[in-house]
Amino acid sequence: MDRAAFPGSFDPITYGHLDIIRRASILVEKLFVVVAVNREKKYLFSSEERMSMVRELVKPWKNVEAVFCDTLIVEFVKERNIPVLIRGVRSVIDFAYEYELSMINRGLDTQVETVFMAADPAYFVLRSSSIKELASLGGDVSSMVPPLVAEALKVKYTEP
Repeated sequence: MDRAAFPGSFDPITYGHLDIIRRASILVEKLFVVVAVNREKKYLFSSEERMSMVRELVKPWKNVEAVFCDTLIVEFVKERNIPVLIRGVRSVIDFAYEYELSMINRGLDTQVETVFMAADPAYFVLRSSSIKELASLGGDVSSMVPPLVAEALKVKYTEP
């Protein structure tokens, strides 16, 4: 494959996300990690903070670029001639949700394909919301997120 996009809110980015990025980067010549805005979500980290963390963490892969999107993903990829969306799935519940999204995207643009990548079992339970909850209670998240993210979570939850 030539180009693909891996969209997500990345609030925060986890080792599970980075595993999908690593594996997808092998499959494509250029991978765009799209930090997206979902107006229905309340974010812990600002768009700028999420972009900063993602940019820093994708540096090891020369064919990976972090980009920001505040429009429909389908519009974003169409404008940039990106034909494939990469989606990570951890469970049947994830797959059902992602499959529904892929059908909506396909309805909006029949040229956009979605490729589902199964999560590595080591990252099976890494859900950003669970990680934030654990961090908010002072729990150790160092096995779930890179040190940069663990520190950012610590700062967020210890701010007055």
